[in-house]
Amino acid sequence: MNAIITASELAGESAGQRPPVLLDVRWELGGPPGRSAYEAGHLPGAAYIDLDTELAGPAGEGRGRHPLPDPEVLGAAMRRAGVDSGRPVVAYDGGLGWAAARAWWLLRWAGHGDVRVLDGGLAAWTAEGRPLSTEVPSPAGGDFTPRPGGLPVLGADDAGALARAGVLLDARAGERYRGEVEPIDPVGGHIPGALSAPTTDNCTSDGRFRPAAELRARFAELGVEEGVKAGVYCGSGVSAAHEILALTIAGIPASLYPGSWSEWTADPTRPVATGPTPN
Repeated sequence: MNAIITASELAGESAGQRPPVLLDVRWELGGPPGRSAYEAGHLPGAAYIDLDTELAGPAGEGRGRHPLPDPEVLGAAMRRAGVDSGRPVVAYDGGLGWAAARAWWLLRWAGHGDVRVLDGGLAAWTAEGRPLSTEVPSPAGGDFTPRPGGLPVLGADDAGALARAGVLLDARAGERYRGEVEPIDPVGGHIPGALSAPTTDNCTSDGRFRPAAELRARFAELGVEEGVKAGVYCGSGVSAAHEILALTIAGIPASLYPGSWSEWTADPTRPVATGPTPN
């Protein structure tokens, strides 16, 4: 099953007999909630989902900035948005793809079998001249109940071990990986043994994912090939979901470390590497 969908494909499905549930997950790191942008214009019929409060649990000591949400909270948000276990779901954001990928990953992790991301997000939709709506829908309540375990996750110890025994990808910008800057977390650098693989390299300049063959080649250069266990982390488990999505498009299974760098550095006894090389 495809993990992404184009704007034209989505328009066709939305006009069909089995239209997907649309989730607007606009969010920016350090920015205001996306609700106001949603109210100013969204895909017709889309429901707004808040990443910070519905796609993540509360931050706490040792938990990272975006820990996995309580399944009950996630389930309630999805049912409010009209998500059914047997109906397809499409998530989108403003175009970067990180937040939509987080929604995609969480729903797959929670057991939903038919979830895709709008490739290129809202920008791809409007670039084709397709309409937006300011009407806030009131969908019939969905029946989706999360059953966690649909996708693999890593804890801090697992991530550290995978960096030594497999391939652990760091999806943050290269300068954060190298420790040259760290605008959010208390310590710069990376998990020893991890490889720099910025999320931005998954996409073309218009925010759409590169073709599967290009993504496979990219990850092969990083040592992600058949038989090698792979995992991904970022700052708080959001952009890493985008990397997992890119790996999925390439046909490569991988685990997510949800706590990511914000959880790793919360424990001062954990080792930190800096510079351009893994160790």
